[in-house]
Amino acid sequence: MSQASRFPNPMQRPYAGHGQQNYMGSMPGPPQQRPNFSPAPHMTGGPMPGQPPRFPGGQYPHNPHVGKTKEKSEKGKGGRSAIPTALQHALESKKRPHMDKNMQQANRNKKKPRIADKILSQKIRQLVPESQAYMDLLAFERKLDATIQRKKLDIQEALKRPMKQKRKLRIFISNTFNPGRQDADGGEETGPWWELRVEGRLLDENAEGSKPKQKFSTFFKSLVIELDKELYGPDNHLVEWHRTAKTNETDGFQVKRAGDQNVKCTVLLMLDYNPLKYKLDHRLARLLGIHTESRPQIINALWQYIKQHKLQDPNEREFVNCDKFLAQIFDMPRLKFAELPARLHSLLMAPDPIVINHTIVVEGPDAAKKAAAYDVEIEIDDPNKAQMNAFMMPSKSQQEIAANEAKIYDTVEQINSLKTSREFYLSFSENPQEFITNWLISQSRDLKTMTDVVGQPEEERRAEFYYNANIQEGVSRYFYNKVNERKDEIEKHLGFKN
Repeated sequence: MSQASRFPNPMQRPYAGHGQQNYMGSMPGPPQQRPNFSPAPHMTGGPMPGQPPRFPGGQYPHNPHVGKTKEKSEKGKGGRSAIPTALQHALESKKRPHMDKNMQQANRNKKKPRIADKILSQKIRQLVPESQAYMDLLAFERKLDATIQRKKLDIQEALKRPMKQKRKLRIFISNTFNPGRQDADGGEETGPWWELRVEGRLLDENAEGSKPKQKFSTFFKSLVIELDKELYGPDNHLVEWHRTAKTNETDGFQVKRAGDQNVKCTVLLMLDYNPLKYKLDHRLARLLGIHTESRPQIINALWQYIKQHKLQDPNEREFVNCDKFLAQIFDMPRLKFAELPARLHSLLMAPDPIVINHTIVVEGPDAAKKAAAYDVEIEIDDPNKAQMNAFMMPSKSQQEIAANEAKIYDTVEQINSLKTSREFYLSFSENPQEFITNWLISQSRDLKTMTDVVGQPEEERRAEFYYNANIQEGVSRYFYNKVNERKDEIEKHLGFKN
């Protein structure tokens, strides 16, 4: 087939000396050397059709309306047409919540750092052998974090239980006597009187270092001093102190009364248990082997007794078959586990107070001052509990650790980015032509994926794409189908075909 038959239009025929390239293809040489070709005005620097001529410097003629519009807009800023300042603030306040929501959404979508993001790749470790020291530190840090986390879990479990420590409280009871005297100027005479003091301290309290001393009254819920009723009558023989929400703690208690006779007194001290403790019924106390204990400990001891003697019903596990002792205490042969706390309520009583019998001596040679000491075993909070709570609370050091962690993540990310750049330039330096070709193919494939382009637009720009045998066959089939469609329409219109 000749070129004239292949290209009936002269503008589509290939030019001599340019092979199979046509007008739509790329043609070497300047435009003015091509035959039958007149360059467009805009290619020679002239104005486009319908546009004013350009002036030197690429500027168009001045439009008088443009300046006036700008002046009007500037005048409107201060005139009545300008938007008031309050309205601008209102509009900005309406926009601000949407901006805040967008920022919050961006923060949520921000990738959370992972432990794997701190690990250097094997290739970086081969390039920089010194980075192995960083990996060793990272492994040690993981072991240390696992140990600290395990200790924190142990501390959390320990803090759920009451942490108490048994200590000895030494109580000092002393009294002083004053026989009274008459003023030298013949003034009023003062009669004899005595003063009773109740105070105390923890033994080995000074060994705790700089910890502040605990007040004596903090160990007790109430204190009652009962004097001889025959000497001071029914209305003046009791001295009471009870803790309230507004109580000011004190290091001791003082009682002052008039008198010159020895007085028998009883000091009743009620300890302040935390958590609350109860005294058990004597039968239940003998059975369980405990006298005064908190409610959870009492229920736990009762459960241990039931489990040890196999009193749980094998068929109905929620029931307890009482033995002769429990049946006597609870007054029933069988009961549910859920009923135990209610049944225990009537068997628990207030704990017994500490009773100290003391004699206030005001006669004899030792009447001036006499003291007695008594040791009482009490339970106080474990001093390590405060350190445990402080360990569990976030501290300034943890904030510094978190800041350093963020720096490590950023540094490793920069190292990975530099490694990628190094590989990029290294591949380019080894074979620039193949690298650029592969890179362009990759970029074209990515662009095609991002823009959802159908077909091969880069190949379709070149004339060689349309000389493919498949393209020629497709064009022939297209025209054949078009001719048949047109033929059917004509025959249908002329009545040749129903």
